[in-house]
Amino acid sequence: MTTQEILEAARAAKQAVALASSRTRQSVLERMADALCAPDSVEAILAANAEDMAAAKGHISDVMLDRLALTPERIGAMAKGILEVAALPDPVGAVLNRVERPNGLVIEKTAVPMGVIAIIYESRPNVTSDAAALAVKSGNACILRCGKEAWRSASAIVTALRRGLRENGLPEAAVSLIEDTTHASANALMTAVGYVDLLIPRGGAGLIRACVENAKVPCIQTGTGICHIFVDDSADQPKALEIIENAKASRPSVCNAEEVCLVHSGIAAEFLPKLAQRLGPDRAARGLHPVELRLDERAAALLPGIGVPAGPQDFDTEFLDYILAVKIVDSVEEAIAHIAAHSTGHSEAILTQDNAHASQFTAAVDSAAVYVNCSTRFTDGGEFGLGCEMGISTQKLHARGPMGLAELCSYKYIIHGNGQIR
Repeated sequence: MTTQEILEAARAAKQAVALASSRTRQSVLERMADALCAPDSVEAILAANAEDMAAAKGHISDVMLDRLALTPERIGAMAKGILEVAALPDPVGAVLNRVERPNGLVIEKTAVPMGVIAIIYESRPNVTSDAAALAVKSGNACILRCGKEAWRSASAIVTALRRGLRENGLPEAAVSLIEDTTHASANALMTAVGYVDLLIPRGGAGLIRACVENAKVPCIQTGTGICHIFVDDSADQPKALEIIENAKASRPSVCNAEEVCLVHSGIAAEFLPKLAQRLGPDRAARGLHPVELRLDERAAALLPGIGVPAGPQDFDTEFLDYILAVKIVDSVEEAIAHIAAHSTGHSEAILTQDNAHASQFTAAVDSAAVYVNCSTRFTDGGEFGLGCEMGISTQKLHARGPMGLAELCSYKYIIHGNGQIR
């Protein structure tokens, strides 16, 4: 189908999903999860993913290949995410606020679906099932547009997911995958006024910038994560090492991975050699990929012969790789100022045992998620109890942070009267 045909079909399907009963939409998700794990689906998805992997090798980095790769376990985790969404309370029709006026009018602010949600994403096949589950549960139709590296995998996943729609009497077009992976289809979604009610880009800075600058439909800015961790002079250093390794190296290709480490000058001479040892030789000895340190001048002076000097862009780069920019600061105020100048508003953390510093940091840092003494890797819909997420919003209007069911609904006012006139 052409992109225009998919847009028309999705628009035609949105009312059926919006008006479906809560039980029907839950049944759809349960059947989607079953279909995803059926032996024939798993075989087809893995075969398609093998083709995607073979085509992508040599063209994308190893960490991006890991994002693209599927296994039976990862497919099982995708199905588990769908079931977790299915088990959440239905947001559609929820009365968000109720007011009874002196004239007897009862005004109910009521959650309603957005309509057609378009999601542009890159080489992460699991986004396909996450987005479909959240859209259907919240009464929306969705149009998925993935990167060319993941198209075969996404197509096989959508084929399985559509069984749930078909077997519960809902139109298959409620979950659609764009067949054209060129820029033309992305541009078509950005300008699909009258067809797309909400556009959500999930990907790198270039994709998000293109959508925000060119979209004529409502668009939510998501994703880019230059995430900081500040190690205060009172930090518990063994815990700090554990947290930083997790935040940087557990999965460096995701948007909630740490990219910048700020270290208080009061402990830098003691802490930085420990950090270099932990992220370099200690990881290599365990057969793990070491982390390259990009050091500012003060940090480089404390770690001669280790790492590389930080370049002018290293504190403004989402590496999505085993690379960590390191800077020494003299106070919590300087850490806050650096974050204000370089953050993308995603996730930041302070590691400290000083409650006053923790309070100052959480009050002053203006990001979607601000952590005290834990890893930034928790900025995730599943970890926040949302089942899964449509993306991480780094803006402030409508949605902020992990976007779950509530963020995929708008609202309308329903007013009950008994003959009142004005």
